[in-house]
Amino acid sequence: MTLRVMVIGGYGNFGSIVCRHLAVAPGIELVLSGRDPHKLQRKLDELNAQSGSVCEGWCGDAMGAGFAGVLQSKNIGLVVHTGGPFQGQSYAVALSCIEAGVNYCDLSDCRTFVNGVGVLDAQARQAGVAILTGCSSVPTLSSAIIDQYRYRFTRIDSIEHGISSSAKMPGLSTVEGVLAYAGKPIKQLRNGQVHEVLGWQDLTLRKLPQLGTRVLANVDVPDMDIFASRYGAHTLSFKAGAGLKLGGVANYVLAQALRVGIVRNHVTWAARLHRLGTWFERFGDGKSAMYIDVRGLGADGQPLSLAVQLTALNDKGPEIPSCAAVALAIKLAQGYVPEPGARPCVGEISVDDYMAAINDPANLSLAVRFSDGYSTPLHTTPARPH
Repeated sequence: MTLRVMVIGGYGNFGSIVCRHLAVAPGIELVLSGRDPHKLQRKLDELNAQSGSVCEGWCGDAMGAGFAGVLQSKNIGLVVHTGGPFQGQSYAVALSCIEAGVNYCDLSDCRTFVNGVGVLDAQARQAGVAILTGCSSVPTLSSAIIDQYRYRFTRIDSIEHGISSSAKMPGLSTVEGVLAYAGKPIKQLRNGQVHEVLGWQDLTLRKLPQLGTRVLANVDVPDMDIFASRYGAHTLSFKAGAGLKLGGVANYVLAQALRVGIVRNHVTWAARLHRLGTWFERFGDGKSAMYIDVRGLGADGQPLSLAVQLTALNDKGPEIPSCAAVALAIKLAQGYVPEPGARPCVGEISVDDYMAAINDPANLSLAVRFSDGYSTPLHTTPARPH
């Protein structure tokens, strides 16, 4: 029996990637959703020509009344919501899925959206469906990586992680989302105490293998709440940055301007920075990475650290946030039944599930290194083909 998957925003930046993978995935019938009939038809024609399959389309507002009836009439088994930005967005799509008895996931990395979804938990359980939010690089992949190596630690004290993208610009809605907290307080954890940093401030330089030195700054992600309870870490931080140092400086300046009131509306400036960034794409190296540094105690009670880096070449970075939903859909098509309820999407898929969904070992690699006493390398695992 096939799983019918509807992708909301199927012709968008991340939605297009999700659809490209699902169009050729065994056991899945794909339905694209969007509000622009011309963009929707162009994407359908493109997918059907490339995949040789017959993808369907539905043109309408997934946030509107009556969407639950659409899902039921089309016999949808899973909705993948890619229509950001999720900052300030309601749970209307998820509520329609609950009403229709359909499983749901989204690509949100908005901290309040992801960690607030518990308000739907009782309704989702009663309906017998899974509402999984944050099915993206964070927190789905970041937690999957830590889960894979958690057994090596008897205690985790700190987790510092981040993302350095390539110069290739994401969609405008993504830029609007990541700039929503520019210059605003972000709650992190330091030695067990909550402390605040400012979004897109505290510029730092970090050397990343294969990428050289990148500029990173404070960014808000759901992991800051999830990792404290899931792993017991007392120090948590997350940074991100664009592939070109100029992009990091531009975000920093905008954050400062917002903080002091020179600029009041980040949305207008997000559009300007998006246009500027698109022009500068040509100067990028096409490389991006997610890094995770974990420190704690090993099985012998001695200090142990873990350093992981997932590297993407040739502007394949957008595959990483997109393919968590692909991996989940494939797993469901193979018979996996997630526990009913509404929660962040952690613990649902493994690193191997993730890498198999992307299926591009030539351009994506995972390097893992353990160190004893936070200095001596114990073990290095290079990329594994899938």
